Amino acid sequence: MKIGDRVADVKLIKREGDFAIFEVDGKRYEVDIAQVENGVYSILHNGKSFNIEIIPGDGPKSYYVNTYYNSREVEIIDAQSRYQQSRKSSDGYAVEKVISTPMPGRVVKIPVSEGDAVQQGSTVIVISAMKMESEYKSPVDGVVKKIYVAEGDNINANQPLVEVE
Repeated sequence: MKIGDRVADVKLIKREGDFAIFEVDGKRYEVDIAQVENGVYSILHNGKSFNIEIIPGDGPKSYYVNTYYNSREVEIIDAQSRYQQSRKSSDGYAVEKVISTPMPGRVVKIPVSEGDAVQQGSTVIVISAMKMESEYKSPVDGVVKKIYVAEGDNINANQPLVEVE
């Protein structure tokens, strides 16, 4: 599994109802997981509660995982996705530089302006959806070419928000 820029070895050891045992890079985690609404989960681990939102990403095995404090892009890396990625690379696939969100929401903050230089991974827009704020980051080092929305705007799913070149 790729979490942001880090690759982690994640294995599901056991699952019975809401109880699951995972192993992440050799470390074992026993958790209770409950889906509280579509795409939103409550996880209990060692007496602590965590809420996460999982939003489908651009590919069949890519997701945006949002917590109260962080947003991470996650990609499941298995034999099929490795093959598909190698095909995209050989076909001259280019990184998508227009940032959008797969669900409707509201623009909370735009910490950049058109013409600003940005680094890959830097936040270019913050969106509120399903009672959670999500930071969307630049996919590349570049310059903010166009901002299509303003702070406070209500947005539709898959609407262009910010373009980086």
